[in-house]
Amino acid sequence: MNFAEVIVDVSTKNIDRPFDYKIPENLKGMIKTGMRVIVPFGPRKIQGFVTAVKETSDLAGKSVKEVEDLLDLTPVLTKELMDLSSWLSDKTLSFKITALQAMLPAALKAKYEKELKISGDDPLPPQIERLFSERKSLLYSDIPDRETLKLIQKCVQKGNIDVTYQVKQKTNKKMIRMIQAKVPKEELAKQAAGLSQNASKQQAVLHFFISGQEGLKLSAADLCKKTNTSAATLKALIQKGLLQESHEEVYRDPYQDRMFKKTKPLALTDEQSAAYESIRETLDQDEHKVFLLHGVTGSGKTEIYLQSIEKVLAKGKEAIVLVPEISLTPQMVNRFKGRFGSQVAVMHSGLSTGEKYDEWRKIHRNEVRLVVGARSAIFAPFENLGMIIIDEEHESSYKQEEMPRYHAKEVAIKRAEHHSCPVVLGSATPTLESFARAKKGVYELLSLKSRVNQQVMPEVSLVDMREELRGGNRSMFSLELMEQLEETIAKGEQAVLFLNKRGYSSFVMCRDCGYVPQCPHCDISMTYHRYGQRLKCHYCGHEEPVPNTCPECGSEHIRFFGTGTQRVEEELTKVLPNARVIRMDVDTTSRKGSHEKLLSAFGEGKADILLGTQMIAKGLDFPNVTLVGVLSADTTLHIPDFRSAEKTFQLLTQVSGRAGRHEKLGRVIIQTYTPSHYSIQLTKTHDYESFFQQEMGHRREQSYPPYYYLALVTVSHEEVAKTAIIADKIAHYLKANCGADAKILGPAASPIARIKDRYRYQCVIKYKKENQLSEVLKKILEHYKRDIEQKHVTISIDMNPYMMM
Repeated sequence: MNFAEVIVDVSTKNIDRPFDYKIPENLKGMIKTGMRVIVPFGPRKIQGFVTAVKETSDLAGKSVKEVEDLLDLTPVLTKELMDLSSWLSDKTLSFKITALQAMLPAALKAKYEKELKISGDDPLPPQIERLFSERKSLLYSDIPDRETLKLIQKCVQKGNIDVTYQVKQKTNKKMIRMIQAKVPKEELAKQAAGLSQNASKQQAVLHFFISGQEGLKLSAADLCKKTNTSAATLKALIQKGLLQESHEEVYRDPYQDRMFKKTKPLALTDEQSAAYESIRETLDQDEHKVFLLHGVTGSGKTEIYLQSIEKVLAKGKEAIVLVPEISLTPQMVNRFKGRFGSQVAVMHSGLSTGEKYDEWRKIHRNEVRLVVGARSAIFAPFENLGMIIIDEEHESSYKQEEMPRYHAKEVAIKRAEHHSCPVVLGSATPTLESFARAKKGVYELLSLKSRVNQQVMPEVSLVDMREELRGGNRSMFSLELMEQLEETIAKGEQAVLFLNKRGYSSFVMCRDCGYVPQCPHCDISMTYHRYGQRLKCHYCGHEEPVPNTCPECGSEHIRFFGTGTQRVEEELTKVLPNARVIRMDVDTTSRKGSHEKLLSAFGEGKADILLGTQMIAKGLDFPNVTLVGVLSADTTLHIPDFRSAEKTFQLLTQVSGRAGRHEKLGRVIIQTYTPSHYSIQLTKTHDYESFFQQEMGHRREQSYPPYYYLALVTVSHEEVAKTAIIADKIAHYLKANCGADAKILGPAASPIARIKDRYRYQCVIKYKKENQLSEVLKKILEHYKRDIEQKHVTISIDMNPYMMM
């Protein structure tokens, strides 16, 4: 093969296609589809992906540039993933390079370094001469200051200095130094006998190898530890030719210090068996089907996953299990590692770049056959997939919010079609779209209506906080919750307190004039952080100190509002001074491993109350938790989003499910200001079906999913007038070119009208079968990418929006 088609690492519209490169003699036969290569592009060298290898090129008569080098020895993306990337870029209207990059761990994304070299014989300024005196080339990052940079720029313009781009990998393999004996044991004994009294450390090392087994090899660190010696001792023995060193690659294993207790399959209940049998039949017949496993919290969905995976692995196939980032708790990892041991790779954001890279390489090298991970694990490079499971399928974190804006569920179904294998979507509160599809027979519904061991669902009571206020209780805890907390702690049981903070944060307000500090770059109030007494914008990162007096009216009555977890913790220690509280929020879990330490401490009974936000609502299973308190049920209800009732019901049902999961009975207390709302009322009876019927009525009236599909077009620019004009043009174009059943809403200012000094307007398209819509939207994108006048306009299109903000 003489030519390679390469997609280069440049995200612009006119470069979003493969370019032909000649394969040099020394790389012939080595380049394959799915590999990454280094190619010249304009004045620089960049990374690219090989999409095809061919004999001839249409450009053969012209001068075709050559591939510079290979970045991989084997393809990093399989043929299936290469095809999937084309589907993905088409589906999400993103660039091909963006889709390809999304499939690889961060460590494999290229890092570019500019390298400066002297070219020509003209004299350089003395300052620059000195810089180059000790070396032939200079990295851009080595330039000491601005002045030197200006001088270098002038030299580059004159042609005295050349700039080349070096493509570097971000991550190296982790190598470890190994030591072994170089000569036979008799020789070691002879040498040890000849050593002087002062060389006791060297003798200790030699005796260690003499008494050990033949061919013993261990890491330098372990050897020093076992013989109580230092690296200098080893160096001396290597120089004498008695020991030899080698460097071997090891995996960074985030779980290497942990022992996983082997678990055995549990006996299934009748409901579980029926669900498992349906999945097993599909596995036996190698057919593609989508199952919706709808089971109440604590109904044993995980055990069905584990036994199905066992069946897949027994057939010699591989499996992917997706879990929401937030519930990738140590408990979850324990369940899979306990059952399948070293056959499991785990991928989530808590791992370092190097650890993620190593877990990915275990999959790539066929060393593991099951991957448990968050959203991006759906691109695991398996070649013989037997099953994909998506746990808590309703979670919005399965949708990627930046390009390519894919939903892991759609990617899973696409991959499963290719491999003719089943997809299992599991949830106690599935999305309305999934449940509607199961009702229509597009998915097969598997129901688990009761908990394992016939445990009773926890009793849920709603407390109207307006009544509490009228009764003179100004605390954030209702009288009923306080009584129950005291009773629970007195019995030696544990409680979970959940603060529903999404869309609601602590802000600073002047009590005299009502002034709230806003971010100067975004139209949103700043969030108060007690740690360091700072105000932060969570959109652009702007920070400033909390003012002592109101900038508007000069009043000193400027205080923070809102209930952060820190404030709840302070209140708890006042009202329950003897209670031991573990707080879990962004501040306490930001360090690596802290999430796990806090949960382990709670599981071991070192605290009475676990207080937290979103991250404690999912997947936790503690036998001693009998009380769950929800401090603010309504905050998700008031977000400007058509899914807000659904999200509220899902969250309250999930968090209620943390109580009474074992022998002891559970109790749930939900504090709310809108107790009559159906999404809160129906949590009392854990009645998903009634919620589904009622919410579907609203969706039909308002033409929202699942009755319609949605697309969201967002326009942003530094000038508000320009943003509005362009959004208006786009809306007119859409109305003229979309079918009769499509509804175009807008343009209107986005709910957050300005972020990072850019104004934002949006149009929402509701459609049923809009075959042309993709083409219409592509034309809009192309027009604004081509139009030089519009170079500061950004247009983003989300074909299946989960965030309407």
